[in-house]
Amino acid sequence: MNQDRIGDGGGAEFERVMGELLNRMANGTYALKARLPAQRELAAQFGVSRDTVQRVLRQLANEGWIETRQGSGSRVISRVIKPQPPISSPTGPGVTLNRLMDAAFEKPEVTLDVFTLTSESLSKQVQRQKERILRAECPAPQRIDLRMLLPDEDLTDWLYPVAVVDAETTAVRRRLLKTTHRHTDTIKDELFGLRADGRVPSVDIKIRHVRVTPQFKLYLVNGSEMLLAPYLPVERRVVLIDEDNKEVDAIDSDGSGATYTHEVKDDDPRSQASVTVDSWQDWFNETWKLLAT
Repeated sequence: MNQDRIGDGGGAEFERVMGELLNRMANGTYALKARLPAQRELAAQFGVSRDTVQRVLRQLANEGWIETRQGSGSRVISRVIKPQPPISSPTGPGVTLNRLMDAAFEKPEVTLDVFTLTSESLSKQVQRQKERILRAECPAPQRIDLRMLLPDEDLTDWLYPVAVVDAETTAVRRRLLKTTHRHTDTIKDELFGLRADGRVPSVDIKIRHVRVTPQFKLYLVNGSEMLLAPYLPVERRVVLIDEDNKEVDAIDSDGSGATYTHEVKDDDPRSQASVTVDSWQDWFNETWKLLAT
């Protein structure tokens, strides 16, 4: 039990009314921006005093769930996420990018929204999926739509990569951009190649750039699944091929061994998984529309 609520005169009736109102906000009875019934009506519904209702509403306002204004009542201002029970996962390893992409490419239509530093992991996945299609391990999709957000190449305040010795930073960043170009070209070659040979009738690839160094990579798949993983800052030696294979110390990023957070939307739009996927999809859509070029 929340000690702050006890200090505000909480008790069994207080907690019962508080819990029921939160449940109603979670299940949509009182949706976001909806107005709650009048205090007198709530008191009658719950069989408690109006004073108890007032204290509950005051606590909900203090916690940021509702906004109460004199003369206009109380309005829901924050979405309450319905707690999601633990889901028992199938036997075997947890969700990986391989498994997610395998499942995605087995559907007739594939939509991918990706936020990434270099697109290296996506490039490997696209090559892998093309090989699966060519070997008839899965039917070829009828449509593949890809939107990819990458960091702006003219960004001046990169978090990484940066050389330990400032004078070498330009060369280190040039190396990053060459890596990005190589992998984005591969993605285009492989996917448009599937269209050219008639295996996938429709392929659309759009790439935009945003003025930020990605600190995480995000995959949104078919509008229903999400993988999210952080880039880990690391200090390591990198090889500058354009400068006679010179080795320099740099602050770089490593996303290869990151643990993915995986969420799948379900039939309940207010479940934790559905809200999480929708929130990240909204983030991608608005970043794409308002911040990317």
